[in-house]
Amino acid sequence: AATLRARLAQGGVAAVHDAGLWLPSNHAAAAEARRAGVPLVVSPRGMLEPWALGHRAWKKAIAWRLFQRRDLTGAALLHATSSTEEENFRAAGLRGSVVVAPNGVDFPPELPLRPIRTPPPRTALFLSRLHPKKGLTDLAAAWNEARPPGWRMVVAGPDEGGHRTRIEATVRTLGIADQWEFTGPVNGARKWELYAAADLFVLPTHSENFGLVIAEALAAGCPVVTTRGAPWPGLAEHACGWWIEPGWEALAASLREACALPDAARRAMGARGAEWVRREFTWESAATLLGAAYDQLPAPVR
Repeated sequence: AATLRARLAQGGVAAVHDAGLWLPSNHAAAAEARRAGVPLVVSPRGMLEPWALGHRAWKKAIAWRLFQRRDLTGAALLHATSSTEEENFRAAGLRGSVVVAPNGVDFPPELPLRPIRTPPPRTALFLSRLHPKKGLTDLAAAWNEARPPGWRMVVAGPDEGGHRTRIEATVRTLGIADQWEFTGPVNGARKWELYAAADLFVLPTHSENFGLVIAEALAAGCPVVTTRGAPWPGLAEHACGWWIEPGWEALAASLREACALPDAARRAMGARGAEWVRREFTWESAATLLGAAYDQLPAPVR
């Protein structure tokens, strides 16, 4: 708070744009913006999604009453990354101005060619935080039910709170550990190599405000299976993936369908997804939307 107060006192600040909710630092940003008479912009980043609100709900209920509702209703602008996230703002009782601007996607200049696989195995990829919200328990149950012949599951991403240990124990208990590989965190070129080598991307999440890994997988030409917890109805509209109800049963059915397709059919789905994402999810388009919204902010109170 003191650092922000000192910077605002220097003048020349047109807005304070804060990301996230619930933390003392978020409240400090709102309080100091009010003190300085500077418009506040808030990007909740999925923290008003139903699953997120239900996680440690009692703490959030206290914070909502103490400061969070006032801070959000006093913001000059809220930033949503999807129309679904905007709907959740309204469901929370927020009636102020909202700009919907999706995240931009970084596209590598050149991806490795997706290999022609003769013989199997084919690869399904999960790449995200290893956290209960991401649905890995459902994925293990669905994989056990479907057991797609000639396929393996690669799980990449950082462990949070020991969740990897619990999932590894689950896949051993189910007898599918020989089909699963855990790589740990991946970044940079290694991340894009995993996308390019995968035949299918799976994110059985309970809640996402955007789901950047979905956009990245599509950009890499990989068809996607994800749940309605992620705001990606375009997967069905653009015929580049499966947008399903949460839960292991629907996931098992989608895995059977996706893994049974001919390689050429999955490649065609991936190509459609790459074209869609590269057309609509660039950093330039995101910046244009946010810049236009900034231009409409009220002037700071001098």
